[in-house]
Amino acid sequence: MSGHSQFALLTQRRFLPYFIVQALGAFNDNVYRQAIIGLLFFLGVTTEQRSLYAMLAPAIFILPYFLFSAIAGQVAEKLEKQRLIVITTAMEIAIMSLAAAGFLLQNMPVLLVALFCTGVQSTLFGPVKYSVLPAILKPEELTGGNGLVEMGTSISILFGMIFGGLIFQLAGAQGPAVAATAIVLLAVTGNLVARRIPRVDAGAPGLKVHWNPLPESLAVLRMARRQPAVRNAILGVSWFWFFGTLLTSQLPAYAEVNLGGASGSAALYIGALALFSIGTGAGSLLCEKLSARTVEIGLVPLGAFGMSAFLLDLYFARSGAAPVAGLDLAGFLAQPGSLRIVVDLMGIGLFAGLFVVPLFALIQSRTPASEMSRVFAAVNIQNSLFIVSAALVGIALQQVLEWTIPQVLLALAIANLVVAGWIFALVPEFLMRFLSWLMVRALYRMRPRGIEDNVPDEGAALIVCNHVSYMDALILAASIPRPVRFVMYYRIFNIPVMRWIFRTARAIPIAGAREDPALMQRAFDEIDATLAEGELVCIFPEGALTKDGAIAPFKSGVEKILERAAQAGRPVPVVPMALRGMWSSMWSRRDGRLGRMRVPRRFRAQVEVVAGVPLDGQPSAQEIEARVRELRGDAA
Repeated sequence: MSGHSQFALLTQRRFLPYFIVQALGAFNDNVYRQAIIGLLFFLGVTTEQRSLYAMLAPAIFILPYFLFSAIAGQVAEKLEKQRLIVITTAMEIAIMSLAAAGFLLQNMPVLLVALFCTGVQSTLFGPVKYSVLPAILKPEELTGGNGLVEMGTSISILFGMIFGGLIFQLAGAQGPAVAATAIVLLAVTGNLVARRIPRVDAGAPGLKVHWNPLPESLAVLRMARRQPAVRNAILGVSWFWFFGTLLTSQLPAYAEVNLGGASGSAALYIGALALFSIGTGAGSLLCEKLSARTVEIGLVPLGAFGMSAFLLDLYFARSGAAPVAGLDLAGFLAQPGSLRIVVDLMGIGLFAGLFVVPLFALIQSRTPASEMSRVFAAVNIQNSLFIVSAALVGIALQQVLEWTIPQVLLALAIANLVVAGWIFALVPEFLMRFLSWLMVRALYRMRPRGIEDNVPDEGAALIVCNHVSYMDALILAASIPRPVRFVMYYRIFNIPVMRWIFRTARAIPIAGAREDPALMQRAFDEIDATLAEGELVCIFPEGALTKDGAIAPFKSGVEKILERAAQAGRPVPVVPMALRGMWSSMWSRRDGRLGRMRVPRRFRAQVEVVAGVPLDGQPSAQEIEARVRELRGDAA
């Protein structure tokens, strides 16, 4: 697994055309919007008129998200997704042709109508953009694929703003013609590339589309709230948009007042936005490396804390007006303290990427395929509400309360900690995964082998592994890209501190028939129900930690699990797995009795997690044990 790179997806047809289309769409939207601002300067309109556009344009663009997202989600669920992407990019050609006429005629009403239509087109494309990823990517590729998409979107927005802003500066009198040509060519290119996207089946082809937007908006919002983890992941994504909107809306004035940018020049503003965007792209790409190709929501608390830490430092780095004014980008970089501000802006973006990418991957991995597009329609509706709220909050803080921009940033840093803490309190799984991720990554260097090939991407399976230490479940959870429910001896389950982690991870405690027959029966019932729901279950058939490092005989409980599933007409495959290198762990029984804490022999010890070919039918406990011994290397 460690030899894989998310960038390999950019060489594959199942991903590359889709990636290019979504990046071109974000690029073209921002070229168009910035070119309109350029046209306003070209026409010599008053400052009041430009301010009116600055208030109208975002509202015009975002209004369709409120009106049509629910309908877009249903359409995206019903239609084959590649066909829908081709349709939406064809719409973009028509819309940009209208916008081109507006540029050539220098007619602002036409351009604003086209801007509204661009919002409609983006609304239709939105549910497809993220719902298509689980269909074209394997579970272990979701984090890397989302990281690439988030990186591509951030960089495309940045370069679109730069390119659109330069059109009228560089083209002069030919600016309207250049802008018209550019946006139409970009739209045509997007449509041509969309035709190269492979077919992606509809999530619910039999769905009946309801066209009344209000009740359907409420319906998709209710659908998105069914699972607590998904509901709060959506809340986290929407908070990311609130955070980003409020932060980036402050950057133009912040660059001039607090960084000393020259009046009327956007150089420092673009530079600050570039630092944030590059940081977001870098953080998005870093997610796959830090998560070891799993959907690791433990990165979300790390991202939240990092965002606030760097935003707080940005406040203390420059809490007042710039000591020198009229600076260009080079002049600012030459000023004392500028490096600290540069690092802070990039750090905020980097941790924002770590925050949002796992949230998207979580929504995709835990939402049924038949509801995916509608759930992402709900995401778009809620995001729109948070974006509008951020704009209103920014206006209120500065115009009503007369706060300075650094004070707004300080309040945002504190609010981010409060909101993140509230989300993690509602769904402890986020914090639990962070603690387990921190423990596993601090103590071990993991080398997964065979997991991508042998753990099924979907459907039920019983994972069987040898049992060496307290940390076994956490290590396996960090290595397997899908959520796993672990069956563990109740005494281990009840260890202080670890109990909270295991309970939050929905582990299943089990006892021997002589110890607690009722608990044992409840465990088998829950295992059977979990497999019936198509989830993964992992058991340690030795029944206890190894006392001497060797694998103990497997107990017959595994046969009972397989027999119950087969009798119900839903046999499940058995995935044998083996842990190597954990016997020397401070969490094993080596050198002492169970529970005696010892200093680890070395930190970052190498641990191998090996998965074998699934066993079908109803293999005996002895057959499964022999396979696990072989994977562990006992035969050698």
